[in-house]
Amino acid sequence: MRIAFFVNSIESEAPYYTTTSLALSARARGHDVCYVTPDDFVLRPDDSLLVRAVIPPPSKTKDQDAFIAGLRAEVSKETIDVSNIDVLFLRNDPSEDADERAWAVNVGAMFGRLAVERGVLTVNDPNALATAQNKLYFQDFPESVRPTTLISKSLDEIRSFIDSQKRGVILKPLQGSGGKHVFKIKSNKESNLNQIFEAVSGEGYLIAQGYLPDAVEGDVRLFLMNGRPLEKDGAYAAFRRVPAKGEVRSNIRASGTATKVKVTAEMLSVAEMVRPKLVADGMFLVGLDIVGAKILEINVFTPGGLQNLEKLYDVDFSDLVIEALEKKVSIRQSYGAQITNATLASL
Repeated sequence: MRIAFFVNSIESEAPYYTTTSLALSARARGHDVCYVTPDDFVLRPDDSLLVRAVIPPPSKTKDQDAFIAGLRAEVSKETIDVSNIDVLFLRNDPSEDADERAWAVNVGAMFGRLAVERGVLTVNDPNALATAQNKLYFQDFPESVRPTTLISKSLDEIRSFIDSQKRGVILKPLQGSGGKHVFKIKSNKESNLNQIFEAVSGEGYLIAQGYLPDAVEGDVRLFLMNGRPLEKDGAYAAFRRVPAKGEVRSNIRASGTATKVKVTAEMLSVAEMVRPKLVADGMFLVGLDIVGAKILEINVFTPGGLQNLEKLYDVDFSDLVIEALEKKVSIRQSYGAQITNATLASL
């Protein structure tokens, strides 16, 4: 089969990205892969949908650095009709384009819908991704697994919320990822609160969450596939993200460190609580960021860390992901449009 990975740009891809691991696993299993960016869709007058895809040079190696170097060296693009693509894997981070390329933010969801209409298995389901462009999507999950949360642009509202949270709050933009502009506020007496508010509110609405004391040890990234914890050879696809000293953020991009973690019954219970909606929304591959019995975020766009897992546990979880896609494509070939994309994506 042929898998097209939709990413923000070829230049921003890195050897340690989960997308790289998935692409290499797909090629090792005998599949063709290509990369597509927001610039690369073409809808012709005859209503045919095409992509101008970058094809990585052929190689039998699974060396990540060599793969990315080859990908970047390919300056030419091949025009492919989407009818010749089996899977469109949406792996872009909309927040990375929000400032300088606002037009690109919704491209994956928009053209992903068109690909679905033409019979291409598209994961995660683009209709659900369109509603998950910011952290408001998180508010649709059960209150029992969410920290106490306020969403507002009013400093008065936020100050009042801070007063109600004796352990402090975490303040961050409603849109965004990677730990950018994330602050811990202990009380309204902090002298730089106005400056923090101005910095964060410049990106739009703010989300304030009651601080969870267990977060001092970091959070746990747990992967779900088809709504269930990703597991292989007795190991769960999960790791603890430990923040750097003096840092409130545990994101790997913000100098967090990945360490082994024992997945507890409490974590599995949290995952089970969010499973019904993720399945209903066609969310194939998802990353939960868990602290205690609460979820800080649900990453449905670019959950990363599969290569961390391979290093920590010597288990190739990427191979399981590609195997699951193979089964879905086989089902699509047997059933055609009788099974919707959202259903098949998380089946």
